[in-house]
Amino acid sequence: MAGQLAEFLRGHNDELIEFRRDVHAHPEIAFSEHRTTEKIAERLTDAGLTPHPLSRGTGLWVDLGRDEGPTVALRADIDALPMEDEKDVPYRSTNSNACHACGHDVHTAVVLGAGLFLASQADAGALPGRVRLIFQPAEEVAGGALEVMRDGGLNEVDRIFAVHCDPRLDVGHVGLRTGPITGSCDSLRIRVAGPGGHTARPHLTVDLVYALSKIVTELPAALSRRVDPRSSLSLVWGQISAGSVANAIPDVGVAQGTVRSLDEEAWHQAPDMVKTLLDSVAGAYGVDAEIDYRRGTPPTVNEATSIQMLHDAVNQIVGDGAAVPTPQSLGGEDFSWYLESVPGALARLGTRPVGAVDEVDLHRPQFDVDERAIGIGVKVLAATALTALWGGAR
Repeated sequence: MAGQLAEFLRGHNDELIEFRRDVHAHPEIAFSEHRTTEKIAERLTDAGLTPHPLSRGTGLWVDLGRDEGPTVALRADIDALPMEDEKDVPYRSTNSNACHACGHDVHTAVVLGAGLFLASQADAGALPGRVRLIFQPAEEVAGGALEVMRDGGLNEVDRIFAVHCDPRLDVGHVGLRTGPITGSCDSLRIRVAGPGGHTARPHLTVDLVYALSKIVTELPAALSRRVDPRSSLSLVWGQISAGSVANAIPDVGVAQGTVRSLDEEAWHQAPDMVKTLLDSVAGAYGVDAEIDYRRGTPPTVNEATSIQMLHDAVNQIVGDGAAVPTPQSLGGEDFSWYLESVPGALARLGTRPVGAVDEVDLHRPQFDVDERAIGIGVKVLAATALTALWGGAR
């Protein structure tokens, strides 16, 4: 397999890099990925495959191989972030307020390349089952995976894999972890209200700013005492506002933040716990409190057998020592929705140039990758899919 993958990449590596650069130069944000979807569909059709567009109009999935035997899925996310691209490169974004600052262009090229290789294996009768390529829209708004599932893109899938760019890892390394690798991510907005009044006479009204300050400090502390500390349940505020002048107590205040966790049980419990604690704190200070709690994504929990398949494939195809441990992150990832339904795993794909001094993190307008990572990703996902198929997927 190693020799066949090396030969495939000698003939397709430049094409995949060019494909990535084209997608990078024409980024499209969530549920607007029309051009990207068309480009992917064109290349798959040229390879003799039949893409199935999603009903919403962006994103697609395609099957290759035979219907008999297990089905393994490989997933790529294709949307960009709503930010400007500040890199000075020939493939800099040509679209205003859209930038592939999270590496989804790389993920797209990797899954495309792995799919083209596996399609050639299927043509040669060497694929013991079926591979489904999923090109998912709207990962950044945590809705694309659910769209795929509603359209039947996960039906009959026995196991699913994906890679995500990691600028903290040198190119040539793949980060693996069994269990939670990313956290859940929910958002909440709390609105408190009272009669307002003069700051000289807080005892004659409700001191709303003081009450809001107690909510934003006591709620995270109380929440952390209601769950197992190993769950890493975390409530962090990103925006607080109340009032407009120094000598008037306002009648309305707002706080917004995110709730994250590495534990699925804590994720399920969080909304009710937050509501109960909010009512308790708000009641103590006499303010009316309303909460808008919005579900985002559950934790991404890598299944042990799937991680072992990735580990075996990485060591066999990339080399001993290429598979390395990776830390947990509280960042959200909607690949987690797939793992709620079928076993699978998300791996971290090293994209940092070896020996690089500066490190530009994800979601920054200067983010870029060492494009050698594309070939590594193709090898890893193609070899993992074959490992899973030959192992019966389950």
